[in-house]
Amino acid sequence: MAEAAADVNGDVSEEAEDAEGLALDDSGIYQQVTNLLDIMDSESAKTDMAGAGLDMRKTLASVIITEKATAEPSTVIRALTRCLQVPEISTQRKINIYNILQEIIQQEGELEEPCVQRLVTVASKEMREISEVEGYTKAEVASDTLVALSRNHFSLVMYELQHHLKPLHLTDEFVVVTLAKLANGNVFEFMPYMGITLATIFTMLRLANEAKMRQVICSAMETFCETVQFYLRHLEDSVYPVMTEEQFALKLFPMYRYFVTVWLRQHNPEVKMGVVKSLKPMLSLLLPNDELREQVYDYIPLLLAEYQGKGHLQPFVHPLQVLRQILEVSVVTNTPIPQMQLNPIFTELHVQVCTKAPAQHQYSSQNLMEIVHCFIALARSYPKELMKFFFSQMEVGKEAIRVGTLSLIRAVVSAEDPKMSLRTIYLAIRVVKNSLSDARSKVRMAILRIIGQLALSGYQDRIKGWGLKYVSVQLTLSTYKLTNHRDNFYQRDLEEKMVHKVTMDTVKIITSSVSGMTNEFWVRLLCYIMETDYTEALTPICISLTNLAERQLHSKDAEASMSGKCKHVDLPAPQKLLARLLVLMSSPYKGEGRGVAMLQLLRTLSHSIAPTMANVWEQEIPLLIRYLEEHTEFTWNQKAWEDKLIQFLRLSLKTTRGTSWSLRLSKELNNQIGSFDSPSLEKGFLYRALGFTLAMGLEADKVELLLLELLYKTDYSNDFDREGVVLCFGLCARGQARTVLNVLQDFEDRIQESEQSWQISAWRKDHPWRRETVKSALMVMYGCVSSYCHPQMLLSHVDTPITAKIIHHYSSSCQDISLKMAFMKSVVQVTRAIRSIRDQEDFHFAQKPTLTRLVMAILKMEPTDHLASPVRTMAMDALSHLSKLRPFYSIEESNELMDISLHSVISLQPPGEDSESIRTLYANTLRSLEQLMESLMQRQLDPRGLQEMVHLLEKWILSEKEWEREKATNLHLHLMQIYVQSVGVCIPLKLGQFGTLVGLIAPCTCDTHQRTRVASTNILSSLLDLHASQTCSLWDAAKEKELDKCKEDIQDTDADKVFGASSRIAKVVCMEFNCDEVVSLIQKLCENIGAMDLPHDKAAVTWIGSFLQMRARELEDKVAEILGAILVHLPVVDHPEVRRLLIEGILLLAHYHQETVLTSLLRQPLPMESHLTEVWLTVAQNVPFARTMLHGLMGRLQSRFTPRVNATSKADIWRLAAVDPLMTLCTIHLLLEKLDREEKLRDLFPDLLYTLLLQLSSSHRPEAASPVLKTWRLVHTGTLPEEINLERCLRAGGITIKSMQLLLKRINKERLLHALEEQSVWALLEDSLTFLEGVGLLARLCMQNMESYRLRLSELVLRGMASEVLSCRVSSTAVCVEFMSHPILHQQKLLRPAVMLLEKGAEQEEDEALRVLSLRALGNMALGAPKKVKQYRKLLLEQCLGSLRGPANSSVTVEGMDTLTKILAELREGDMGSSFEAVSELCRVFFDNESELLRLKAFVLFGKLAKMVGISKKHFFKGEVKRAWVPLLLHCQDPCSSTAHACRATMFQCVHFWGWRSLESSAGQGHTRTDEEMTVFQTSMCCILTQKKPAVLYGFFLETMSYVKNDLLRIRIAACNLAGIIVKQLSVHYLKKLDWPALRNSLQELQLDSDPGVRKAALETLKVLDSCSQQWQLALGLP
Repeated sequence: MAEAAADVNGDVSEEAEDAEGLALDDSGIYQQVTNLLDIMDSESAKTDMAGAGLDMRKTLASVIITEKATAEPSTVIRALTRCLQVPEISTQRKINIYNILQEIIQQEGELEEPCVQRLVTVASKEMREISEVEGYTKAEVASDTLVALSRNHFSLVMYELQHHLKPLHLTDEFVVVTLAKLANGNVFEFMPYMGITLATIFTMLRLANEAKMRQVICSAMETFCETVQFYLRHLEDSVYPVMTEEQFALKLFPMYRYFVTVWLRQHNPEVKMGVVKSLKPMLSLLLPNDELREQVYDYIPLLLAEYQGKGHLQPFVHPLQVLRQILEVSVVTNTPIPQMQLNPIFTELHVQVCTKAPAQHQYSSQNLMEIVHCFIALARSYPKELMKFFFSQMEVGKEAIRVGTLSLIRAVVSAEDPKMSLRTIYLAIRVVKNSLSDARSKVRMAILRIIGQLALSGYQDRIKGWGLKYVSVQLTLSTYKLTNHRDNFYQRDLEEKMVHKVTMDTVKIITSSVSGMTNEFWVRLLCYIMETDYTEALTPICISLTNLAERQLHSKDAEASMSGKCKHVDLPAPQKLLARLLVLMSSPYKGEGRGVAMLQLLRTLSHSIAPTMANVWEQEIPLLIRYLEEHTEFTWNQKAWEDKLIQFLRLSLKTTRGTSWSLRLSKELNNQIGSFDSPSLEKGFLYRALGFTLAMGLEADKVELLLLELLYKTDYSNDFDREGVVLCFGLCARGQARTVLNVLQDFEDRIQESEQSWQISAWRKDHPWRRETVKSALMVMYGCVSSYCHPQMLLSHVDTPITAKIIHHYSSSCQDISLKMAFMKSVVQVTRAIRSIRDQEDFHFAQKPTLTRLVMAILKMEPTDHLASPVRTMAMDALSHLSKLRPFYSIEESNELMDISLHSVISLQPPGEDSESIRTLYANTLRSLEQLMESLMQRQLDPRGLQEMVHLLEKWILSEKEWEREKATNLHLHLMQIYVQSVGVCIPLKLGQFGTLVGLIAPCTCDTHQRTRVASTNILSSLLDLHASQTCSLWDAAKEKELDKCKEDIQDTDADKVFGASSRIAKVVCMEFNCDEVVSLIQKLCENIGAMDLPHDKAAVTWIGSFLQMRARELEDKVAEILGAILVHLPVVDHPEVRRLLIEGILLLAHYHQETVLTSLLRQPLPMESHLTEVWLTVAQNVPFARTMLHGLMGRLQSRFTPRVNATSKADIWRLAAVDPLMTLCTIHLLLEKLDREEKLRDLFPDLLYTLLLQLSSSHRPEAASPVLKTWRLVHTGTLPEEINLERCLRAGGITIKSMQLLLKRINKERLLHALEEQSVWALLEDSLTFLEGVGLLARLCMQNMESYRLRLSELVLRGMASEVLSCRVSSTAVCVEFMSHPILHQQKLLRPAVMLLEKGAEQEEDEALRVLSLRALGNMALGAPKKVKQYRKLLLEQCLGSLRGPANSSVTVEGMDTLTKILAELREGDMGSSFEAVSELCRVFFDNESELLRLKAFVLFGKLAKMVGISKKHFFKGEVKRAWVPLLLHCQDPCSSTAHACRATMFQCVHFWGWRSLESSAGQGHTRTDEEMTVFQTSMCCILTQKKPAVLYGFFLETMSYVKNDLLRIRIAACNLAGIIVKQLSVHYLKKLDWPALRNSLQELQLDSDPGVRKAALETLKVLDSCSQQWQLALGLP
């Protein structure tokens, strides 16, 4: 944009550049302004595209330019002016520039004159160039810019405008517009130019031919005139030469004349509007001038002519506005219009009002108002002439002229003008009085309106005579005509209604404005209320009476205050007035809302009607009025309103207690009964009010008389009157219960009640009473009395006489339909009344059994094939109410009532479509049945009651008749919904009850009848809602939508589509069932199979299949129950398709829960019975499925050996301990027999073989006989089948071994079979004593002959070792012993888990065999994985040491030492750590054990330790050798040769620890020496010890002497011999330490030993001992 501006500047002339005079600094401002304008243009374009307002950036750019102008205003204005001169810029850009210029001008004030002059020139040029709409907008903002400049540079702007305003030259329109704006904004500055401006514009009038230019001139003239008026009002503020009003008027009159004579006669409405608007301020300046006023009047005929010819013009351009202004000014200036012009004005205006012009000449209300204003102005100045004209028009006699004239008179009267003289009103009244005799409706209404207007305008005294009389006559006349109207005169009736309405409005106006009203008018209005039958007039009359009463009360205020009396007005019979108003107020919205008006009247007359009620009415009436005002005739409630009126009456009468006021009111109410038709709301309320009023009467005898009179005059053949009297008696019983009962008794006595004669001709000869009619009325009356009677009175009279009378009247009647209905209606009323008593828990209704018996008899008598009366309905209603009273029906009685009612109703065939009344009666009967069932069910509103109810409905739901099924399902639906709403989550259903309920109704979703299907679906929805509320589960939107779609499809006529929808419903809802409910559902579905037709059966099995398909995964613990239900009903299913679907359900269960299904099938009481054959055959026919089942059977056996957990569900119990393994084994054997050899069982072989082995191990434990065998013997007396023969039952292992053999044959392992037979493995396995040996041998042979199964067998072995079953762990560990001696575990990385399990087995103390086998397997690690011994040395050593440290147990300890011996071969001294010392110490403990095997293993182990001792442990082990030396020496003579041999070998391995080479050389091959050689060795050792370690030798002696009492014979002998050898080598020093007597005693005791060898050895030692003793004594010199 800046570049374009630069290019343009290059083309601008030199003169323009000089004029602009931009400095170097100005170019920068110009560039900034240009950029900001560019932003505004771009934002304007965006805003236009977006359709929103100006963007913030545009506003910000404008603000920036304005802020720059604050510092350099002239520079910015020059820049903006230069921007305006840029050619081909957009109009919007120019508008933006002008708007900014206006802000700067308003902000800065005075500016540099050259800058202003240039801007004025540019803006003037832009203003005068108008090309299009945008150009008009541009000219308008340019004009506004000039006006803004004029505030501080007026002369420059005015000079520019005057330069373009030339006489006789039509200037541009915006020059005139801008001049008008200048005049309006600069009044005093413009005045010097006003004259020349007006003169110049006048010369342009003839040149302005375009409508637009004329409008502009008219608008400018309007502004100029208003400016002049402002100037004239503020002359004192002017500093310019003063122009007088006359001078201005003289300049304006020529323009006024031209406007009126030329432009006002044009057809353009816009021009006319402009002229009329400009004439109004012109006339304000012209009419005050006396010289010009007459000339203005001269143009009135011209205005009238224009008005007469163009009456269709729009109201805002009508010449009447000019005429009205002329007339008003004439009044103000007191310059009357010439008389010669008055009559034409009257005539023309009057004709326009009165003449019925064509539609196109009809005037709008505003034009009519202009005419009226003209007449009002004329009446002010010319009242006599105008009224004379009106009088002449009234003489014409035409209705339209009279009505129009009267309307104008009313307008004149209504003019609130103080200048309107009383003479004018007087003349107007004379004109009106002249037409009082006119009977035409419109004239009457016009006169009434004038009378009302006179009252409103303050001329009340002018109507007190003739006016009030005329109003009274019209009120009476219009009411008479409306109440005696004819049907063929609709138009007249409509007109008369209008007259009556206007009359009421006039009465209202008069009564509210006229003071000092005559008593005659007051009495006439009161009588009108009391007597009129035209209730539409009551509202205005009541309003008028209220106004009159208030005025009368106010007028008597002074008198009342002076005399001290209460304020009141005279009323005829206050009770009569109150009774009349109360009855009429029962329909408060009739007659334009008469209720509020009557209440206001009562409030006003409260002191006059009953002063004691005044305070109550002051409080209660406003509340009643508020209620009516808050409602309309469409929203109010009749019953609620009548209750409020009765409450109002009660509070009112309460204030008159102790008086006869209420009794007199009762009489008035009783007298009005004949005034109203039957039926009507008013008469109905009248009966009610009468009963209530009588109840409050104190004089019982007079109340009785009124009640008897009412009974006698009632027409009992009229249902409305009969019901009204019944209600009246009931309400009266509230306060007069005994009186009412006495009256009824008296009435019965007076009419001489008997069983033969019931006639009352003495009182009602025109209406002879029928005996049955009166009886029925009396029964209902007694019932109504009980309904309203006081609770205490009711409880004392309900049995007798109320119920007794009802029973008597019914029993003594002919018992036709009407009497039955009356009887049951009264029963319902009595029961309801009793139930309404709060404290009636202890009350027992004595007549209840009798009533129940009568009602049940009625119900039973009703025909079941058709419906003819509502008796059946009412009977069930009565029973429904009786069921709620004490004594309550028992469960049996309730069930009987339900059964009778169901039989009476459900068996009814639905009515046809031709009888609407029968259909209604049928619907009511069904509804009553629903209510009765609901009431009876309420007494047992719990799951049991629900089940009982459904049980009663079940036979009807399963009926063969469609209509019976339909009604039963609909009733089921209703009761189910009630149960859901009443109980909800409070009382949960019993376990399985939900499924039972759904199972009953689910097949009905495929019923052949559409409505039955729909009802069944809704029942399912209710059941699901109940279940969801009790389980706190939520339905998602998808399920709800799918269920709704299914409900739609259920209604289809296509059977396949219906079945599909039912199946989809099952799939949608099945997830809401818990497992127990699924079982109960399937059981119920199975029960109903065969009860109905094939579609129901198919629906049942379809639901079973859908549930099993969707929920089979979750039903593991319910499979047995489901299978039981299916298998029980399977034999009775005849249809092949249904049977097939049931079997498919079984297979579907087996697919998801094969083990559970197998368990359930095997646990059947007779699993091989024929009805299961089909299922087993179906399984066998499918080879893959048979293999799957074989897996399941195998798993069933394996589950007994897997880690056991506590049962957490029913499924766990079934899976863990429910199946007899014998039947499982038989089944496996059967399947193996059925499978061909070609079938590949290799993948099953290791698992199956190992499972059978574990089962075989468990069979060796003692257990009870097979449950299957017991069951079979209970049922059969013959021999057992081959599958369950006695031998197999007694020898549980037999079938297992045969299965193992058959398995090996199926996989073609003949070589293995031969090896097993050759080594008698099967025999070993059958014997429990040799079973573990057989297991080990079997495992060894399998390892040798089945290389491909080693890995899987290893995994199974480990799993079995983890079992909680002891036999499984023992057998698995026995197999593991063989596997540990093979590298397979190490190779397959199974060694660690195996070691962990073996560690666990070695630690347990439950079973010795398991501990022994675990230790043995750990020791075999040295064979299978010797390199891993060092890795697991800590574990191995701990377990071995544990076996040595634990309780003495030969087998465990032996195995522990044996294992240590094995693993020590793979370890070094340093690998053992501290365990070395422990092993050494523990090993010595068993040297003297009584077990030969323990001693043998101990000596071998000690020898192994001696071999591995290194430097670090040498010192320690030397001490161990020292401590073990005596046992080693002695056990070289061990009784067990192998032990003795091992002991010698170990001893001679330990000799080198003594460190004596001589002893080592003497040892040589010591372990093969004879006894003599051993004696020589011992002697040599003792000699050496005597020399080197005599103390050690002394200790050896003492230790040896402790063995002389050893249990082993040879050890005692060896101990004696060794003791003798040692004592010979002792020195004297140690000999003297010996306890010689004790030693002799010990040896002498051995002389008593039973063995001669011991005695001999002891004797020899004793001799040696004596010899040494002598030597010791000699050495010491003792005697």
